[in-house]
Amino acid sequence: MMEVAYVCEWEKRPKSNHCPSIPLVCAWSCRNLVAFTTDLKNEEDEKEVSHMVHIIDTEHPWDVYSINSGHAEVISCLDWDQSGSRLLSADGDGQIKCWAMADHLVNSWESSLGSSVDGDPIVALSWLHNGVKLALHVEMSGSTNFGEKFSRVKFSPSLTLFGGKPMEGWLAVTVSGLVTVSLLKPNGQLLTASESLCRLRGRVALADIAFTGGGNIVVAATDGSSSSPVQFYKVCVSVVNEKCRIDTELLPSLFMRCTTDPVRRDKYPAVTHLKFLTRENSEQVLLCASSQMGSIVECWSLRKEGLPVNNIFQHRSPVGMGEKQPMILKWRILSATNDLDRVSAVALPKLPISISNTDLKVASETKFCPGLGLALAFHDGSIQILHRLSLHTMGVFYGSSSGSSQRPGDEPAVKRQRAGGPTVHFKALQFSWTSLALAGVDNHGKLHMIRVSPSMGQMLDMNTLLRHLLFLLEYCMVTGYDWWDVLLHVQPGMVHNLVEKLHEEYMRQNQALQQVLSTRIVAVKASLCKLSSATAARACDFHAKLLLIAISSTLKSLLRPHVLNTPDKSPGDRLTEICVKNTDTDIDKVMINLKTEEFVLDGPPLQSLQQLIQWVGDFVLYLMANLPNQGSIVRPGFGFLRDGSSLGMLREMMVMIRIWGLLKPGCLPIYTATSDNQDSMLLLFRLLTKLWLCSRDESHPQEPDEPLIDECCLLPSQLLVPTMDWLPVNDGIICKLQGKYPLRLQFGKPYSLPGLNSAAQVEIFSRSPGSQRMDHLRCLHMGVCPTEESKACTRCGCVTMLRSPNKTNAMKQWEQRWIKNCLCGGLWRRIPSTLS
Repeated sequence: MMEVAYVCEWEKRPKSNHCPSIPLVCAWSCRNLVAFTTDLKNEEDEKEVSHMVHIIDTEHPWDVYSINSGHAEVISCLDWDQSGSRLLSADGDGQIKCWAMADHLVNSWESSLGSSVDGDPIVALSWLHNGVKLALHVEMSGSTNFGEKFSRVKFSPSLTLFGGKPMEGWLAVTVSGLVTVSLLKPNGQLLTASESLCRLRGRVALADIAFTGGGNIVVAATDGSSSSPVQFYKVCVSVVNEKCRIDTELLPSLFMRCTTDPVRRDKYPAVTHLKFLTRENSEQVLLCASSQMGSIVECWSLRKEGLPVNNIFQHRSPVGMGEKQPMILKWRILSATNDLDRVSAVALPKLPISISNTDLKVASETKFCPGLGLALAFHDGSIQILHRLSLHTMGVFYGSSSGSSQRPGDEPAVKRQRAGGPTVHFKALQFSWTSLALAGVDNHGKLHMIRVSPSMGQMLDMNTLLRHLLFLLEYCMVTGYDWWDVLLHVQPGMVHNLVEKLHEEYMRQNQALQQVLSTRIVAVKASLCKLSSATAARACDFHAKLLLIAISSTLKSLLRPHVLNTPDKSPGDRLTEICVKNTDTDIDKVMINLKTEEFVLDGPPLQSLQQLIQWVGDFVLYLMANLPNQGSIVRPGFGFLRDGSSLGMLREMMVMIRIWGLLKPGCLPIYTATSDNQDSMLLLFRLLTKLWLCSRDESHPQEPDEPLIDECCLLPSQLLVPTMDWLPVNDGIICKLQGKYPLRLQFGKPYSLPGLNSAAQVEIFSRSPGSQRMDHLRCLHMGVCPTEESKACTRCGCVTMLRSPNKTNAMKQWEQRWIKNCLCGGLWRRIPSTLS
């Protein structure tokens, strides 16, 4: 049910200065960045402690970015924003800092904003809600429409600017019962205000924050004693006369059932965990009360109930009220556990599954479990996953101290012999955004990554398992969240079926949605194909397709209509239309039908685009030269043979390049031909058109005929075929995690065992030690030992120079496309020049 995917540890374990009562903190963003904290003592002066924030991307866990946070006290809270690119940290001195990526790099962070409530420790912290809420409907998983599977829920932002745009900011609760709000104004300034939660301020040991659909904020707070009530407050934030205003209101409170139970009245004196079940549901709360020996967990729900009226008033209701019974809001217990071992950490699922009775029934029938379970970590090192409403056990992880997780059917944890010495247990635990993985930090500062089965260990047939994984991949595509945690469960044998089914589902969507998801689905397919050596060559094609789409749209965007009264269609659209209608194999005859004045550009932009134009020319030559070799082994380029839309795109670009070559011969692709009078573009366009004619009807593709294959066989004797190293080499961990054995890694030391695909490499993938390094996005050679600093994509491994060597606007426009993200949507990380 649960297995260790990897364990990261420090080579020299940092001395932890955490008090037993103050846990480490861990937070997982929707972009698969994990942040966690440790405290380091200065070896010379043991009184001096550095409070560190560490940030990793899960694909390169050894590449940790450690920040000396500058917090004066222990960091008590971490919270990622909804985009997964900014992080809040708060400490025991009331200081709050906002961290953002420097230059959009995951291993470079800086803090430019912050607020403080001096000397008042922060116990709860959250970004304000941006009003975006998506519901995931398990009962509609068989539907062909993404809109029915994942629906947008009407939800108001915590605060709106003019025009309904959500205002950014954060909210924190302090130990003295103060709520503090900081708002980010559009001009970059910070508006801050603080207000007491209620008139009688009292100690707040634990608190949590949730949001309502009406734009209000609900705060749950307790003084830490299980015999005291858990209080709830409604918080409304507004801006009046350029000042932040906070209004609070007391809501119904509750007493934990264990304190009213005569058997357990004094058994669990302290409330150790208080959490809303989801941040968008303020009506369900999870409470954990503990002693030194054990814990108990209770789940409560806020219900509307009729207020009983005394018999005297039964028949005296005023006119107009009728017989309608007055209603009140009241907390009712949903479920409670039996006595448990002592709980050390709690993790709640982030998957927005609606938890009505219908959904729960469907989930039990389909055995779709992600999002249904919450995780409890215990002081004996084990983790249990409990159903979020009934609290019955769904699965158990027995800790990695024995080397691997215990299999179902083994003897219970109680009977196993415990190793001597202090028990390793989790101080912080966090679910991934699809609930298929857990990140945990133990009391020695090690980071653990744990796989969580989508079926919780239930036996599933392959089709059901594929349907579950497909459902979650579609969810990631629609939301834009990273799907790394879904890939953890994809075995090599599943890849082909998943790619085919994903394509089928995508093709059933309407044209508008297909256009929105067009590049995202290519990126998902590429990352899936890398998991199997049988489909690795197809991953190469998907990367090439992403680059092709980007180059095509960039080159077309440079075209301008030659008259001001712009017609309905842009020059790029007209180019596509004419190239589809005109099936002539002679490039010059196709060119005659175009208004060449629309293609007139100044010399400098054309010359600066030469490396992109060269890539297009080289790619066409590579495809046609390798056409005869496709068959015995699936080689890179195979996916383009039946891809009519991509071949059509290449035809359009060759026509465009031909016209530009008349204006500026220096921008044309350079070919090394064996004959001086060889018109290489004319030859390649003729062969490309013949191949395109075979596959333009994608429902009934035809095999290339013998004369075309014979002509392609002659190409290497007419033109020098380039070596196309357009497949980025992915040095991430995902391909090594398909086995059942955990990987042990060390921070700062790259994992260097050979990858999955290196055993059966197609020669196109191989990179000899003395080969030229490529800037994959600028299509430039960087030399054998590049001196320029580079950045690499965390997802696909695509490498590009950190600083632009280009000065022209046309190339700057190209580079702006991937300044924040790689073309596949992955994040950038800085890599040293020696490793680039």
